[in-house]
Amino acid sequence: MTTSTALLTDRYELTMLAAALRDGTASRPSVFELFSRRLSGGRRFGVVAGTGRLLTLLRDFRFGEEELRFLRDENMVDAASLAYLENYRFTGSIRGYREGELYFPGSPILTVEGTFADAVVLETLALSILNHDSAVATAAARMSIAAGERPLAEMGSRRAAEHSAVAAARAAYIAGFSATSNLEAGRRWGIPTMGTAAHSWTLLHDSEEDAFRAQIDSLGTATTLLVDTYDIRTGVETAIRVAGTSLGGVRIDSGDLPIVAAEVRAQLDELGATATKITVTSDLDEYAIAALAASPVDAYGVGTSVVTGSGYPTASMVYKLVARQDSDGAWISVAKASADKASHGGRKAAFRTIADGVAVAETVVVSDGFEPLDSAVEHPDGRALQVTFVESGEIDRSYEGVEGTASAREHYLRVREELPVRALALSKSDPAIPTEFVDAR
Repeated sequence: MTTSTALLTDRYELTMLAAALRDGTASRPSVFELFSRRLSGGRRFGVVAGTGRLLTLLRDFRFGEEELRFLRDENMVDAASLAYLENYRFTGSIRGYREGELYFPGSPILTVEGTFADAVVLETLALSILNHDSAVATAAARMSIAAGERPLAEMGSRRAAEHSAVAAARAAYIAGFSATSNLEAGRRWGIPTMGTAAHSWTLLHDSEEDAFRAQIDSLGTATTLLVDTYDIRTGVETAIRVAGTSLGGVRIDSGDLPIVAAEVRAQLDELGATATKITVTSDLDEYAIAALAASPVDAYGVGTSVVTGSGYPTASMVYKLVARQDSDGAWISVAKASADKASHGGRKAAFRTIADGVAVAETVVVSDGFEPLDSAVEHPDGRALQVTFVESGEIDRSYEGVEGTASAREHYLRVREELPVRALALSKSDPAIPTEFVDAR
């Protein structure tokens, strides 16, 4: 049994629909674009995430009996609108940046083409998904860059709403994390899961040694023991005495981590547990991870910071009408001109110029809406950034589910290598590469 996603929207989308049906503009061919005017927090790049989830939820964007009854009972729209919504199916086309792709201010991340009625009702669904997931993915990317080759586990479910926690785990995985503690994310998206024990496990037992023995008996010596419930040095000594020098790992969740990690590594080596790995948690973010770069840490677990976008829980994306047909059937570009909120009208084709394997610029070619868009042929030095997700209402399933998630992760890890060195810094700055708009009209 599927659940409709049609009411995951704002009311004003339906009031615009009702008015457009009344004045005859509902069927007017239109082009909407989802983009970000700026990168949140002075970050140097963003990571697109959420597109696969959007496509799945788009399939269930249907107004069934319950949804229509709610709209009717609350007198939200008129009879003509109810009749239209009863048969609503998105029949337009959607193209945009692949999940895992890097984006910059003005990048045409998603382009939705169809009638005004077809496209306007998708605004909130598209923005709520991509704003959240891209914010998490961008934070996760910064953390994965700071971590280098050391693995990162996402463990922030307890710091997010239940459904956003699952989405956040997926976004973090796409942007370089290697595992999640969230089982639903593992089931739904094929993400490796991890988790051993919390402090309550140790507190449950009469002694730390009893807790460690019970965990070893259950999970074997390859497990990771949490050694900071009481005294860390004593905890490490007890862990090795119970498990032996083949213990898989210890986890530290408190203290001055660079100092503590060094002390624990020295103690483990003295005890002969030279292969036992050290995992640190404790409110990590990209800056804390970077500060541990020279410490003898083998893995990180990140919770609150990654699922909240490390201080920037939205990617500040917007969804704007950029082209439409006029009353005579001619295409015209349209754009918002408000101060600090201006947009670029017209349909767009985007390319990233690569020189010696490094991204140096983003070029966005703009047309009114009727001319054929540029292709890679016109930009031999550029990598085409847009793909087609939906064509005449038909969704490309390859971007969804486990397969789509894995593909997005692979794409991110590949295009991350194109970033210039200055993009890897964590300090606030201008975007790592400039975006140039070229008028093809």
